Amino acid sequence: MRRVFYHLLKRLVPDGLTGRFVFLLTIALVFATLTAVFLLIAESRRFDRENQDARHVERVITLVSALESVDRTLWSSIIADSANRSMRLTIDPLPFVTAIGSEPRPAIAAALLKDALPGRAIFSKIYERKNLRAKPSQRKEAVPPLDMQELVISVELKGTLPNSVWLNSRSANPLRSAGAGIRVLLIGLGLSLIAVLGVGLIFVRQLVGPISDLARAANSAASGNRSVRVAIKGAREIRQASTAFNDMQAKIAQFDAERLRTMAAVGHDLRTPITSLRIRTEMIDDLATHDAFVRTLDEMTVMVDGLVQFAKSGHENEAKQSLKLAPLLMRIGEERKIDIIIKQQAIILAGPVTVTRAIGNLIDNALRYAGNARLILDREVNFAKIIVEDDGPGILEDKIETMFEPFVRGEASRNTETGGAGLGLSISRAIVVSYGGSVQLENIEPKGLRAIMTLPLAEKHSSTMPNGLS
Repeated sequence: MRRVFYHLLKRLVPDGLTGRFVFLLTIALVFATLTAVFLLIAESRRFDRENQDARHVERVITLVSALESVDRTLWSSIIADSANRSMRLTIDPLPFVTAIGSEPRPAIAAALLKDALPGRAIFSKIYERKNLRAKPSQRKEAVPPLDMQELVISVELKGTLPNSVWLNSRSANPLRSAGAGIRVLLIGLGLSLIAVLGVGLIFVRQLVGPISDLARAANSAASGNRSVRVAIKGAREIRQASTAFNDMQAKIAQFDAERLRTMAAVGHDLRTPITSLRIRTEMIDDLATHDAFVRTLDEMTVMVDGLVQFAKSGHENEAKQSLKLAPLLMRIGEERKIDIIIKQQAIILAGPVTVTRAIGNLIDNALRYAGNARLILDREVNFAKIIVEDDGPGILEDKIETMFEPFVRGEASRNTETGGAGLGLSISRAIVVSYGGSVQLENIEPKGLRAIMTLPLAEKHSSTMPNGLS
C-alpha cells in the first residue's frame, strides 16, 4: 500500500523545479485558506450562538416580568406580540425541559435567569429541532449536531400555584449562513494564489534559468566542447557554481591545448627520423628486408599524419561563415561517388574546410569497412542532421562509444590497406563538438552502421524552411 501511495504521489508531483514549486505552494495556500475558513466558520457560529442565547435570556427575563405583572387574560396577546422569527414562545401546563443541561450554553443561560428571576423553577437544555415537534414525554434527550441544536428554556411563572404554568421558549432562527463569508474567502484565496504564484514564478524563473543554462553547458562540456561558458548571473550560490564551471572549463581547455600541441610537436618531430630511415631503407639490398622496413615505415607515417591532423582538429583557426550544407554534401558525395539524399535544406555557421574533413572522415570510414555509403541531409528544430549509412557488419554495442577514442579502429590490425591510424572518428567528433554539435553511431537492423552528425543551424535560418535546395 505504501508503495502504491508513493508511485501515485510521484505521478502527481511535477518533475521540474518550477512545477514542484507551484504545486507545493498551491497546496500550502489552499490548506492555509481552508484552515482559516474552518476556524472562521467555527468562531462565527460560536459568536452567533452566544449573541442569540444572550438575546434569548434577556427577552425571557423581560417577558416573565411582564406576564407576572398583568392579568392572565392578557397573556395570549403578550405572547403573540413577543414571538418572532428568533424565538418561539408558548405558555403550557408542563415545561418543555425538566433539567439543566451540562453543556456550557444551557448552564450559562440558567445561571443568568436564576440571578435575574430568583425563587422560580428554571430549566434549560439543548434539543434537536425535529425532536421539539414531539410531545414532551416523547422527546429524545440525545444531543444532536451543533448546527441542528436549539436552546430551550422553561421558566415557572409566579402566582400560578397550585397548578403551575410554564413559559416555554426556544431559539427558532437557524444559524447565520457562512456562505457569503466562504465566497469572500474563496475569492481571497484565488487572488492570493495569483499574487503569490506570480511573484513565486518570477523568483523561480530567476532561479531555474541560470541552473538550466548551467545544465546545458555541462552537457555540452561532457560532449567535449571546451569553449562553452556560462553567464555569471542569479543568486550568489548559482554565481559561485557558474564561476567554478567556467574556471574548470578554462583549465580543461588549457590542458587540452597543451596536450594537442604536444601531440602535434611529437608528430612533426617524428617525420624527420622517419624520412631518414626511409632513405637508409633504400640502401638495403635484401628485397624481403627492404619491403618489411618499407611497410613498417608506411604504418608509422600513417600514424604520424593522423596524429598531426588530430592535434590540428582541436584548435582550427578557420573563420566561420554561413554555409549551405546541401551543395557541400553534393560535392563531397560526387567526389566519393556515393548516393546523396537531400531531405531538407540546412544552413550552418562553420568553416567549410573543417566541416568537409569531419564529414569526409565519416564517409571514408564507411567506405573502408563496408565498401559503400549513403549520405543524407535532414534537419530538426534547431539542428542540421547529416547521416552517413552503410551496409557493413556494424559494431558491437559495447564498443560503439570507444570507436571515438584516438587510435581505436574497427579492426585490430595496423594494416594501412584496411584502415588508417584510428583517428578519423576522433577528428570528426572534435571538429563537430567545437561547433556545438555532436556525433553518434548506431547499428542498423538487420545489418549496417549509421553515423549521425548534428550541427546547430545558423540563427537566422533556424525557423522552418521549405524542402529542397536554394
